[in-house]
Amino acid sequence: MTVEVEQAELEGLCLVSGSAHLELAQDVAARLGLPLCPADHREEEQEPGLTPGRFPDGEVRVKIGQTVRGKHVFIIQPTSPPVNEHLVELLIMVDALKRASAAMVCAVIPYFGYARQDRKKKGRVPISARLVANLLEASQVDRVLTIELHAGQIQGFFNVPVDHLRTDRLFAHYIQAHHPDWLDPLVVVSPDIGGVWRARRLAKVLDTPLAIVEKHRRSTSREEPEVYHVIGDVEGCNVILVDDILSTGRTLYQAAERLAEKKAKRVFAAVTHGLFTEQALEGLSSSPLQKLLVTDTIAHRPEVAAHPKVEIVSVADLLAEAISRIFRCESVSELLVR
Repeated sequence: MTVEVEQAELEGLCLVSGSAHLELAQDVAARLGLPLCPADHREEEQEPGLTPGRFPDGEVRVKIGQTVRGKHVFIIQPTSPPVNEHLVELLIMVDALKRASAAMVCAVIPYFGYARQDRKKKGRVPISARLVANLLEASQVDRVLTIELHAGQIQGFFNVPVDHLRTDRLFAHYIQAHHPDWLDPLVVVSPDIGGVWRARRLAKVLDTPLAIVEKHRRSTSREEPEVYHVIGDVEGCNVILVDDILSTGRTLYQAAERLAEKKAKRVFAAVTHGLFTEQALEGLSSSPLQKLLVTDTIAHRPEVAAHPKVEIVSVADLLAEAISRIFRCESVSELLVR
């Protein structure tokens, strides 16, 4: 799908990609009908065998390959693992573009790293999400475009505009188009109390009941979450667990097991950001989940994309439409109600 807009309307728009997810950036550029601006040139004298975009000592190397003077530049760079490396690369790219006289620089961060550190849960810990916001502003970024923040209040950490896209309608439309058999009957489930608002959005779009898995994590240890009971009726129904981040997957898999014990017919899941750390894929293979929908906000390893239970839903159309609307000074909020 290509964004339906005359190319003349996008004159002055420039897309740049960091190294975190070049494939997604290329998909977004294709939908907009625009080329990617080269942002990393290896000089002829550079020593062979070095990682592109790095100096011999490992420092990030950035060079914008064409003029951006007076242009509106969108940098597509999720701050996914390795988080610190991709974050520093993003900051340096913003600095390079501002020094090259770009009229506006928007950081497109499909996955916002450090978002889970949004408050002080105990004494003597940082609020790292706020620090990342400060760093981006210090680099003189003009605005931020992101998807499914772990905590919506992170938008308030910025003094520049933040466009926060959601994935509830993306998943709903995908399920309706590709898995209509899931809908009869379907219950949307939150794997914990804190994510109820996220699951409620999908349930509202699909016009289905909502259930909750009550989970308790012991505050004195890092033991696996202990799942207690299901609030709501799921017996004989298809259920879909909704979450924003899958890291180890333990919470999601334990919730799926509890739902299966409650005689749910089939158990699915829809997660926006798939980190798949540690033994997440092994846990998925042995879990009751029959299918896991996950977006491509993060570049997935080949073994993730090839897993029989994993189905990847692209956010390229969503990002392309949002970028086009921001550039043309149109409403981005309309994307949230389609």
